[in-house]
Amino acid sequence: MSASASTQSPAGELSAPHPTLTVYNTLSKKKEPFRTVQAGKVGVYLCGPTVYDKAHIGHMVGPVIFDCIKRYLKYCGYDVTWVVNITDVDDKLINKANERGISMLDVAEENIADYNGNLSALGVDQIDHFPRATECMDEIIAIIQSLIDNGYAYESAGDVYFDVAKDREYGKLSNRTLDQVQGDGGGGADRKRSAADFALWKSAKPGEPAWDSPWAKGRPGWHIECSAMSKKLLGETFDIHGGGLDLVFPHHENEIAQSECCHGKTFATYWAHNGLLRRDANAGKIGGRAERTGDAAEAPAEEQVSGKMSRSKGAGGLATLIAKQGGERIRFFLLRTHYRSTVLFSEEAIEEAAIGLESFYRLFKRYHRITKGDFYHLQARAHRTEGDVQSTGNETLDAAAACKARFITAMDDDFNTGGAIGELFELAKIANRYCDEKNLENGGADNATIGDLTLLMATIKELANILGIFQKAPAVAAGGSDETLGKVMPLVIDLRANARAAKNFAMADAIRDGLAPAGIKIEDRTSGAEWTGGGDGAVDKVMAMLIELRQTVRKNKDFATSDAIRDRLKEAGIVLEDRAGGTEWSRG
Repeated sequence: MSASASTQSPAGELSAPHPTLTVYNTLSKKKEPFRTVQAGKVGVYLCGPTVYDKAHIGHMVGPVIFDCIKRYLKYCGYDVTWVVNITDVDDKLINKANERGISMLDVAEENIADYNGNLSALGVDQIDHFPRATECMDEIIAIIQSLIDNGYAYESAGDVYFDVAKDREYGKLSNRTLDQVQGDGGGGADRKRSAADFALWKSAKPGEPAWDSPWAKGRPGWHIECSAMSKKLLGETFDIHGGGLDLVFPHHENEIAQSECCHGKTFATYWAHNGLLRRDANAGKIGGRAERTGDAAEAPAEEQVSGKMSRSKGAGGLATLIAKQGGERIRFFLLRTHYRSTVLFSEEAIEEAAIGLESFYRLFKRYHRITKGDFYHLQARAHRTEGDVQSTGNETLDAAAACKARFITAMDDDFNTGGAIGELFELAKIANRYCDEKNLENGGADNATIGDLTLLMATIKELANILGIFQKAPAVAAGGSDETLGKVMPLVIDLRANARAAKNFAMADAIRDGLAPAGIKIEDRTSGAEWTGGGDGAVDKVMAMLIELRQTVRKNKDFATSDAIRDRLKEAGIVLEDRAGGTEWSRG
């Protein structure tokens, strides 16, 4: 969808409010009923990256949050268009290109590919448009010329500046006065009327990338790019403008000034700013109250901005982090905290969040054991009003319906994903309790109970789709990305069970301790032992443990167990060869 000003309602005339959805607006500093410029349609703009280097985890906070916000708005019945811009011309890009001896375009393309790969790994797939600054020069120049013609901007030695003193409302987003912003408007002080004025166009230095303009060959200032790209794809007035809290001033303040002075109407109805990522000094403790309740537990804005993780403070290596932790773990970690709260980051915190994910993966496997059905292929409702029913008289299904209602209430309250996730956990408890009460894994399953369980699981799928989690079975959750690991682990489980039955607790403990380096855990259930975890290199660590265990039982003259290990591994396609330097294994 592409909207123009001529197809939108005049500024101030918004559609009727949604009956329950409220959104916190940075502009008003309060939650407001959600109303749209066009009935049934939502335009969302999120400030994207300046692609001068590889992405770090801080770059994913906004996209993950707004991917979830779009999913929820679609669930509420809106037709949503979401735009994320790419800044592919900038001083940092030029400097990086010169440093590496390649073109600015090559730097941008390399890092855009990295950014897109990371988005994909984290399940961010709802973005409709990725406009680039270099593709919107005509639109940028047109807005600048309009501002000059109407007295809001001036040319000076080939540069063009916005005259902040001409905008009587300047500072309304950040609550700053003109006196407070003096000196914050960038360089070129000798060419400005006021130190607070900011650049709309920068004349090029020799050898720099440049575009023709009525003033001088050059390139746009940072702020004007977003005004041009949002207008091109969403119109002069749109619904939600998002970004990190660090962008409130000067970037978003300047966007409002130039856009509203150019068009004479509201730029964006709602300003939604996510909290920033900070390193967690207390590893393993994340989020806090905002993970569970409605209002965000915000740190002061100045504290968040000064303490945020950035490349200069050591943030980086996102692709490596994804490879190590998995995209779903990182996404789930980011959504556990209300989007306006500070996110306290550590790998331990991600691993703590992953413990919660594992409880869902176990439930999905349990559902498969009982029904032979695949959770990931369940058909789930796509709209909040589909299939709504009154009390059924079925205590379990009614409890699940109450969870769903609370989930929706949390999301209606300024997209509170932390509270919503709490209800998702409660649904999983209801499903597990139903399996236990009906003895579904030990002869209690029939068409009726399987039907009820499937309804429970489909409700989990419906709500998980809003959060963008559990879209496909992760390799680690399904038993490791290495197929060999899935064949070896039944042997490990049997060895441990036999050892415990024989009261050989030393062997059972050795197996448990040997699995820890592989990131594998065994949990004993009434239906039998289950294992979770694994990942890259896990099969090698498990095999090292089995080889050491086999050597131990041979020294103890327990040749039956030694032979059983060898034979079972052979059945799994693994060959053991005893050599002078030790035992080696290979896939047969």
